Amino acid sequence: MTAPGRSQALIPEPPGGEGTQVRLARTVPGRRAPPDAPRGTAITYGTYDLFHVGHVRLLRRIKERYGFLIVAVSTDEFNAVKGKRAIVPFADRIEVVRACRHVDLAIAEAGWAQKEQDIREYGCTAFVMGDDWRGRFDHLRALCEVVYLPRTDGVSSSELKSQVLATAG
Repeated sequence: MTAPGRSQALIPEPPGGEGTQVRLARTVPGRRAPPDAPRGTAITYGTYDLFHVGHVRLLRRIKERYGFLIVAVSTDEFNAVKGKRAIVPFADRIEVVRACRHVDLAIAEAGWAQKEQDIREYGCTAFVMGDDWRGRFDHLRALCEVVYLPRTDGVSSSELKSQVLATAG
């Protein structure tokens, strides 16, 4: 049985002056990555609380490097396991991520062990995280390329939360 929100169909766009080449339309939430995504399929994970320019820049860099981008958004329950509490509820965070033009598919992240399963299920050729996680996921190299990209200096959800609290008090 397929997990909720994990359909396997894609909706092709009709060719438009490109001869026989057919592009893939933006997928509907819950659609699966195509097995032949040009330049490969990348997956990344995060909470994406207080979605900001650093998130956009990271997702854009991943999308520029790989043909299909899957973003796994941590659920509120999984954040509690990690000792984190998001300000924005999960349903809103995943909706914001799905609205980002660089994201082809957004899924829920419900636990640490899910990463290996997702890489296999979606045929990912790359696992990409911010460099603050460097070395933490090297064991996944047996399944795909593991890449750590630099984070955007001067912006993070934690810093934004601190600034809001400082100005509110």
